[in-house]
Amino acid sequence: MHLQQLRYFAAVAETRHFTRAAEREHVAQPSLSQSVRALERELGAELFHRARGHITLTDAGEALLPLARRILADTETARREVQEVVHLRRGRVRLGATPSLCASLVPDALRAFHGRYPGIELHVHEDGSQDLVRTLAAGELDLALVITPLAGQAPALTTTELLREELVVVSSPDAPPVTGAGGAGRGIRIADLRGRPLAMFRHGYDLRELTVAACREAGFEPEFGVEGGEMDAVLGFVRAGLGVAVVPSMVAERSGLRTTAFAAPGLHRTISVAHRGDVSPPRAARELRRLLISAVGAGAGGGAAVPPGG
Repeated sequence: MHLQQLRYFAAVAETRHFTRAAEREHVAQPSLSQSVRALERELGAELFHRARGHITLTDAGEALLPLARRILADTETARREVQEVVHLRRGRVRLGATPSLCASLVPDALRAFHGRYPGIELHVHEDGSQDLVRTLAAGELDLALVITPLAGQAPALTTTELLREELVVVSSPDAPPVTGAGGAGRGIRIADLRGRPLAMFRHGYDLRELTVAACREAGFEPEFGVEGGEMDAVLGFVRAGLGVAVVPSMVAERSGLRTTAFAAPGLHRTISVAHRGDVSPPRAARELRRLLISAVGAGAGGGAAVPPGG
């Protein structure tokens, strides 16, 4: 049983005329008649009483007609639903991002995406890069904004570098400025954090690992004034004067805290957008990925865009 057969059958039932039904369906009348005959043979029952100039439904035809109409209506609904998704009028995107990116890059990107595609549902999952990688590999996310290079054995993901973001030191506006050997306004070195209490992120947080590694490379173990929070908590600790923190420049700009840059070459992190390498993301997710790359390339987000291959 084919949809075309049901459509031709319904047309004859509604017009009570094979020729008019063929005209309505834009098909030759013999072809329509053959299709209805084939449907009758498949069902093992005549669907119409065919008297010259007078077509009526048999009992079998009367039983089939409401079912055929329902099937055709459901088919049209399915077609429209798929077209809604194809043309990005409906759908869903599951985006993962680190907490610092959720506080900086993500809101502006999602606002731009929602403005273009208001019918697309947006689901955001906030976590550290390594946890996001595992969630992405399990198929529970479509895209993830992560810090690269990824530590350890990462699953088969496709990553595209978006921007290289400067890291800075934030401190309470009520505390003395953070200075280095060059004095105020000249930038500081990682070594200038030696002996200075840090407000430190929880274990597994990307910025914790990066800061601790930078301190150790400079030859000292960092001192923690307080530790264990995520971005909002750490900024609160800094605001309360419990320590200074190394945070992304995009976050510092919005924090209301005093910001001190590192002297050249500075301290940076690379943000990438990732998806599974074995499957293509849904169209809506591909469009969000394209928008992220385009927005960062145009200078959005407060970081330096990574050149192709960079």
